[in-house]
Amino acid sequence: MKSRIALSGFAAALIIVAGYLALYVAPVDMNQGQIYRIFYFHISAWFSTFTAFTIVFISNIAYLATRKQRWDSLGVSAAELGVACCSIGLITGPLWGKPVWGIWWTWDARLTTTFIMWLLYISYLMLRGLLEDPRRSASLSAVFGIFAFLDVPLVYMSNRLFPTQHPGPVFFGGPNSGAAPSMVKVLLVCMAAVLVIMVPMLVDRYRVECMRREVEELRQEIELRSLDAQSRPVPGL
Repeated sequence: MKSRIALSGFAAALIIVAGYLALYVAPVDMNQGQIYRIFYFHISAWFSTFTAFTIVFISNIAYLATRKQRWDSLGVSAAELGVACCSIGLITGPLWGKPVWGIWWTWDARLTTTFIMWLLYISYLMLRGLLEDPRRSASLSAVFGIFAFLDVPLVYMSNRLFPTQHPGPVFFGGPNSGAAPSMVKVLLVCMAAVLVIMVPMLVDRYRVECMRREVEELRQEIELRSLDAQSRPVPGL
């Protein structure tokens, strides 16, 4: 409990520091003005999204290889957080894009593949509730989750492979693609802050999922015992 309180306090302090750096310390962009400051948490949301979906991918492979329920629990927990972070990215993007581009949305390669990724992982979560058998549900969703992950590197590479309305890559994009050193430092703090918040949320969601499975197993066991008791003949009849 103490370690959790300490981690929560550290996460709160880090997000406050990150917000201060993004709003007051980072330099103003000469072309975009103050609106560009949403960039620091927009990129951070996508970093956490890719991290969460990578955890889903690894968990799905591990579940199919071992059939251990803890991997399935980790996969669905990370998928929920990934969808939440992806939703934040999809919301903050148009808020930043409208003043800069003059439009809220355009169906270019980056935005289209990102929207497809969001739909795929929502489908992954919905798929889990379609089958009553938990093992079949876990296996089918694991296969679908591996398929869904194919879109993740495509999203990352889309503005490198195709001409897009979306800005070019800030990092690892070739010559003249990098940001100013002061911007990079602030961005790294913001990315760390969002990730530090995501980690304890993932741990808590994983624990909840494990407890939910235990409750479901107990419920099924009680139902089986009840049916068994009802099927036994009554003595003396």
